[in-house]
Amino acid sequence: MMNYPDENKKLGIKAWAEEDRPREKLLNKGRSAVTDAELIAILIRTGTPAETALDVAKNILNLAGNDLNRLAKLSVKELTKVKGLGNTKAITIVSALELGRRRKDETIQEMPRINSSNLVYEIMKPHLLDLDVEQFWVLFLNRASRLIGKQFLSQGGITGTVVDPRIIFKAALENMASNIILVHNHPSGNLKPSDQDNQITKKLVEGAKLLDMQVVDHLIFANNGFYSFADEGQI
Repeated sequence: MMNYPDENKKLGIKAWAEEDRPREKLLNKGRSAVTDAELIAILIRTGTPAETALDVAKNILNLAGNDLNRLAKLSVKELTKVKGLGNTKAITIVSALELGRRRKDETIQEMPRINSSNLVYEIMKPHLLDLDVEQFWVLFLNRASRLIGKQFLSQGGITGTVVDPRIIFKAALENMASNIILVHNHPSGNLKPSDQDNQITKKLVEGAKLLDMQVVDHLIFANNGFYSFADEGQI
């Protein structure tokens, strides 16, 4: 006797079209394309014999009234009321939401308003102080001149490093920056800009304008002080 498939039986996520699976969707379309329920499904990985991980994820959201803030307040014991959600999966969800809460707290604390070259120098001290090779960094600012991130871009030798403007602007766009500050160190302690420093600064200032972005400053960092292109009227 031939066994026909049960049309009412729920399919596991692996049986979905690849573009509809939460993990593949995140990889192919980016984080913003994935729903809250799909993100939770990625965390819990599996469902029950009767429900997919996505179905269970929707039930979890329903428990919290589809409110992520309320979900973040639920305990492991409360989450395990959802069918298919044991302690391990509940702990995974609680841990992920706690990480998000901590990141939010750190973001609030670590977003100073950049209003001076001295502040930039202090921010970069942990990264550039006492280095014996040259590094190039970029700071990303929002329209209110608040720091939203910083990124190491390249490293050279004692006398110089090469930086690609395309990499700088790609990173700035990915960080949704409105303004940027360039920083590189001179291990020699010489604060005088080189011809290459002047050329790359000019090129980046002009390139930023095309993207409706502004290079606020370019700082040359040394252990004994710094040179600010903005302070010296060079930007």
